[in-house]
Amino acid sequence: MRSLMKKGGLNDRTDVVLRKFRARMTSYPPGMCPLVLYRSLLQISMNQSCGKCVPCRDGLGEVDFLLKSIINGDADSDVLKEIESKCRMIAETADCAVGVAGAKLILESLEEFADEYESHIRDRRCVGNASQTIPCVTLCPAHVDVPGYIAMIKAGNYAGAIKVIRDRNPFPTACAMVCEHPCERKCRRSLIDAPINIRGLKKYAVDCVKADNVPTPAKNVSTGKSVAIIGGGPSGLTAAYFLSLMGHKVDLYEEHEKLGGMLRYGIPEYRLPKARLDEDIHAILNAGDIHVCTGTKIGRDITFAEIRRDHDAVYLGIGAQIGNRMPMEGADAENVIPAADFLQEAATGRMSDLTGKKVVLIGGGNVAMDAARTAARLNADSIHVFTRKRDDYTALESEIESAMQEGVRFRTLLNFLNIETDPETNEVRAVWLQPEIVGPIDNLGFVTTEHSSNYPYRFKCDLLILGVGQRSDVASFENEGIPTNRGRIDADETCMVNGMDGVFSGGDCVTGPSTAINAIAAGQVAAFNIDEYLGYHHKVRLEAEIPAAVPNPCIPTGRAEIEEKDPFERRTNFEHVELKMTPEEALRESGRCLRCDHYGCGAMEGGRGE
Repeated sequence: MRSLMKKGGLNDRTDVVLRKFRARMTSYPPGMCPLVLYRSLLQISMNQSCGKCVPCRDGLGEVDFLLKSIINGDADSDVLKEIESKCRMIAETADCAVGVAGAKLILESLEEFADEYESHIRDRRCVGNASQTIPCVTLCPAHVDVPGYIAMIKAGNYAGAIKVIRDRNPFPTACAMVCEHPCERKCRRSLIDAPINIRGLKKYAVDCVKADNVPTPAKNVSTGKSVAIIGGGPSGLTAAYFLSLMGHKVDLYEEHEKLGGMLRYGIPEYRLPKARLDEDIHAILNAGDIHVCTGTKIGRDITFAEIRRDHDAVYLGIGAQIGNRMPMEGADAENVIPAADFLQEAATGRMSDLTGKKVVLIGGGNVAMDAARTAARLNADSIHVFTRKRDDYTALESEIESAMQEGVRFRTLLNFLNIETDPETNEVRAVWLQPEIVGPIDNLGFVTTEHSSNYPYRFKCDLLILGVGQRSDVASFENEGIPTNRGRIDADETCMVNGMDGVFSGGDCVTGPSTAINAIAAGQVAAFNIDEYLGYHHKVRLEAEIPAAVPNPCIPTGRAEIEEKDPFERRTNFEHVELKMTPEEALRESGRCLRCDHYGCGAMEGGRGE
């Protein structure tokens, strides 16, 4: 006799368990041994086995035993060959996907982590001598003491929180507004409920106390050394901040009339009000001996050779502010503009009104979302965002959601073919798009696409915005001997330019377009390495005492989100869209912190370790 599945039955309860377990998977701690991780995933496949076929039922168990012997340091190189042989056999003979996927998982690890396997067999340890670290601190590119400033916020010491942030990052306000918060990705709080809203708490601190009202650390006595910094964006200003605190004289050269780089000219006002950005910049410039030369372009107003001659070291932090165009006919037509250029024109008032215009935007990154949402505020009649693959939407999910709320329309699985222009005016009239279908997944886990049987179609537009990346203006530096590679300055992990003594570089001009916090991290690394190059080993003093950690009861609690203004209201102007947390929200959210800097990380006395 047939019956409906009983509500709250075994499958329902199992699904609840699995939903909770997914959070545990995302919060695997950084620094974990990859072989231990792969073994735990293998054991999931073993548990899924129905037990019918021998390759899956017995084979995966034998592979697990061999993998354990490697992790324990009891194996030799022959074990690796045996694991590979058994996994290939299982992948070829197992009856279903459980055995095939489990075996292929280990085969993938043999290729991806060959150095780890070799180190475990030869040296009986991980390559990097792996150990669990503080997740939020490790994943913050600038390694800001996140538990420290959250503890300050919990204690109501907002100025102290800003001091702790500034110990590694002199842009507490800007990052509170626009940081992509990678620190939240593996927050251990996910084991209980959801990651702590780290960016939201940082925003609460700077909303309570302006950054330029919080004194910076006392600077060191003058060293008599001078450092030139070319580029007044987040990377260059960060380097200037730390170098000036160390006692070095800093000369900062910036092409634009105002400092801030892409924070000022690339991020719209509704996300980062420029008055708030200026709070960070004022504090930086007041930190030490920093002399600013704005409106100064290298190669036009002064040569790089002159700068290098007059300073003991040079840092290049010129960013990547030039928008890319697509290599196709019509890409340089009227009303076709790269997203980065569009944002700069909007920021300076040159792009003021799109009333009645149909806007098409190609690309799905954060810059593309900024451009789409800016077009909405400039009264565009319609804004359509097209991408070829769903994987092309690399913008923060919250940015995509906000754009949708503001009327931006999204279409994917469309290949951009060509641009149709008016032969008389050379203005864009339409774009041609080829419908796609999804194909196999590549080695990196991304879905590929191929043309569908549907015919290409014409989509009319009055303005085409190309969100396909940015590049650096390196031509004048190449002419003066700075080594470059594919349009990027050739520098190593210490930010030292290869083959040029005393010249350093970091940020987007080295890595390609990235995030503000990555540029800040590069400026920090460069500052301390320049200090070492000049013969010093200065440390910046943290003039704040972090409250003592106390155990957390680990009671499941909802996450406090940053609320935004109504979409219909916010798309009518460029006013800041985010609202301030309430004191109750901030207190409760900061109280969710597990203080992983003292509990659950490392074996040092007091638990502190990074």
